This record gives sequence, structure tokens and C-alpha cells, in this order.
Amino acid sequence: MTLRPAPRRPGGDALRRIGHPAPAVDPADASPHSFPDGGLWRTEVPSVESPEVLAAVLAESERLDVPVHRVSQGSGVWMLTDGEIAEMVAACAERAVELCLFTGPRGTWDTGAATRTDSGGGGLRARGHDGLAGCVEDALRAAQSGVRCLLVADEGVLWTLHRLRAEGVLPADTTFKVSALIGPVNPAAFAVHERLGADSLNVPSDLTLAHLTEIRRVSRAPMDLYVEAPDDLGGYVRMYEAAELIRRGAPLYLKFGLSRAAGIYPYGAHLREHALASARERVRRGRLVLDLLARHGADDGMSPLGSRDPGPLVRFPVDAP
Repeated sequence: MTLRPAPRRPGGDALRRIGHPAPAVDPADASPHSFPDGGLWRTEVPSVESPEVLAAVLAESERLDVPVHRVSQGSGVWMLTDGEIAEMVAACAERAVELCLFTGPRGTWDTGAATRTDSGGGGLRARGHDGLAGCVEDALRAAQSGVRCLLVADEGVLWTLHRLRAEGVLPADTTFKVSALIGPVNPAAFAVHERLGADSLNVPSDLTLAHLTEIRRVSRAPMDLYVEAPDDLGGYVRMYEAAELIRRGAPLYLKFGLSRAAGIYPYGAHLREHALASARERVRRGRLVLDLLARHGADDGMSPLGSRDPGPLVRFPVDAP
């Protein structure tokens, strides 16, 4: 097997000349996993909230030559009309881009006050039977419209949708993506989410490189990570770590978020101009990340466009509620 040359370390040659060599890379830190197509990384543009915003993302990605494997929406299926969903499904199908829509009610928009306390209460999770049922309704409606990737922010919702997939109520090729809002922060939690039915898991963007290596020692489930995180998720900008994030976290979705931008959930026409401008800037941020990877010789290993298969994953038995 021919080994790929190691990527150039940022500033490495210059620093070495004045006595500050970079620490040696430990091959044991590298992830042994990849996507089924052999790729190590894919791309995702988040916060794509409407057909108009999607059109802006697709146009800007073509203009800046930014490959896009997946776009995701944060407001929820219930914030879109049937016509809007159909339009987004058709536009993504034409470009072989995976469309991921968020499921149903969540605690921060519900009647419970605990989410607004210092502790955060139950956070984004679905409250009660009705909250769970709303998420299921969203999933069924989206699937009927041709959506094959659903975002979830509740472990019970994830397990329920996985069981519905196993029963054939949801299409077998439906995939479930765990939101950054409940993303697991340790190897055991990551493995549990995989077993509950997750096909990709957004881990918080403040996890260290060592944390990613620890997770990869117990699971090969695809990982999603904001290279630049929105302010409500910390506002971290980790562009210079992109190559190492891939090396340790593969298979990995590089998410092009945007810091210092106002939130847009739940989205409506009153936020139109901001949503369009921030969407275009997310694509531009993606171009910056890809340019940086290219400069450091780390831009190989991308999955072919149109790829969405997460590969074989470990699941709990589905014969119990």
C-alpha cells in the first residue's frame, strides 16, 4: 500500500528554521475509518431554511466551486409548506445534494419555562407524547415528499424513528442525523447514539483533537463538525485544524457555519435578507477551508459528490419499545 505524504503543517517550515519545530504526528491518532466510497470527508452547508436560500447556496457553490454533499435546515419540517419541501427536494435531486430537514417541536419553542433557566432544563428535547408525536408526523410528511435525511434533537425521537425505519413505515434508505444541540461529548455517548439509530452525529465544536481520537476508537459512525460554529454553539473557528480534524475524525462532514451572525430559527420571510446573505457567506467560508486544505496538501480524500451512504453501523435490537 502506498502511503499518502503527510500534509504540510501550518507555518511548519518557517518555524523550524528558527527553532520551533511542530510536535511529531502520532500515526496512532489517525482514524482507521472512512466512508463506504473510500472518502474521508464530505461537506455540509447548514441553516438552509427555504427554497430561495437553497437556490442561493447552490448558485454560490457553483460560482466559488465549492462541492456540497449535504445541506441542512434548522427550523423544522413544520415550518415549510408542502410546495416548499417539494421545491427543495427537486433542486437537491438535480444537483445530487442530500437534503436534511429538522423534525418537529422542540423544548426551546415549547411551553416549558425550564429551557430558559440557567440549567437549560430539558433543552431541545421533545416534551411529552405530543412532542414525540409531532416529530414523527414531521418525519412521515417529509418522507412522503421525498426527503431521505432527518435531523433529530432527542434520543427518544431518534430511537422511535429508527424503529419506524426498521418496520418499513419510513423508507429503509432514510438516514438520521443527530443535532449539534444534543451532540455527544464522550465515546460512550457517541456509541449509544449510533446504536439508537444515528447515521451521522454532530459533535460539539469544542471537542479537542484527542476527544475525536477517543471517539474513533469505539465507533466508525460518520461525524459532523462545525469548522466554524454559530455563536450559540460557541462561535469557534477551527479552519487551521481542518486537516487534523479529518485525519482524526474520518469519516467526517465538514460543516461550514458562521460566527457573528444573528440566529434565524424559526425562519420566516421577516429574516429573508439576513438568511440569504449569511447563506452565501457560509459557502464562502467553505471556499476558505478548501483553499487552506489545498495549500497544505490535505485536500484529497473527499467523497464523490452525491455520496450519502453512512456504511454499516451498530444498532440495538428493535424488538423492544
